Amino acid sequence: MRLATWNIEWFDSLFDDAGKLLEDGEWSSRHGVTRGDQLAAITAVMRAVNADAMMIIEAPDDSRQRDTVRALEGFARVKGLRTRRALIGFANDTQQEIALLYDPDAVTALHEPQGAEAAPRFDGTFRIDLDIDAVRDNVRFSKPPLEVRLTTRAGHALRLIGAHLKSKAPYGATTPADVMRIAIANRRKQLAQAVWLRGRIAAHLEAGETLIVMGDLNDGPGLDEYEGLFGRSSVEVVLGEGQALQLYDPHARSALGQKIGAIHSTSRFYLGHEGRYLQALLDYIMVSPDLLSLGPVWRIWHPFDDPACYGNEALRDALLAASDHFPVTLDIDLDP
Repeated sequence: MRLATWNIEWFDSLFDDAGKLLEDGEWSSRHGVTRGDQLAAITAVMRAVNADAMMIIEAPDDSRQRDTVRALEGFARVKGLRTRRALIGFANDTQQEIALLYDPDAVTALHEPQGAEAAPRFDGTFRIDLDIDAVRDNVRFSKPPLEVRLTTRAGHALRLIGAHLKSKAPYGATTPADVMRIAIANRRKQLAQAVWLRGRIAAHLEAGETLIVMGDLNDGPGLDEYEGLFGRSSVEVVLGEGQALQLYDPHARSALGQKIGAIHSTSRFYLGHEGRYLQALLDYIMVSPDLLSLGPVWRIWHPFDDPACYGNEALRDALLAASDHFPVTLDIDLDP
């Protein structure tokens, strides 16, 4: 079985309100790429990846005017993809949903949200002291994680949690002092969301359940200067620390094990003010210990780091045109 996660940059802008594809020569929200070319590139990448289920980060919007499932299933039907069923959990107001696109002949999927006092449902409120003032703050997810019960054809059940932690941009800042103040507040909020997510993870692991956490944590070892202020990244919180039951992702563990040198990358952004590209490790597939014992294989479909992707010119171009993130896949034999 192959599972994947992929952040598709502004996928929503490729659909009209009825969920129909805007497959034309107009510019997409992705710089320098037309809507038709981006759709063609996304299709080519999905066919090449050929996943049984893909967690899509920044999936099309779900609101009174728009429908994520209708858009994704229409896209799959028009493009002839085998991942032709879509699932969404709690919608958000960012126009960037979290959705699962899957092959119904390979797996069945159900949105199955959980909730407990220590880790409420992800559409609720989490109480935590963010600024160490002995007063607990109310935290909400801007993009509530998607909790999925996935079942294989042979009846093997596991839990997937799709996550997109993102709250660090210092919007509204007008001075350097404002930038620092807002960025630190947003980092606190992001870490609080990671703690909330970790609470759910811990409950599943302590219950002996099979679990995969996948998506864009928009954070990682050494990503910015505020990690030093708080002492840890969201990735470390979600994986588990100390004596706690831990998840595993080889790319995250490799990055956490070094302070300098080469690390894996799942994204590539152009920095206009510097005239160069920045690469970062943002996307992960973290597995529970029972899955790690099965010898899973991870792959980042990076057009310059993966020889097979680089050697296939059509796929290389499609990966660069489709998004500023690249898919991450996990191959695992769940039904031996």
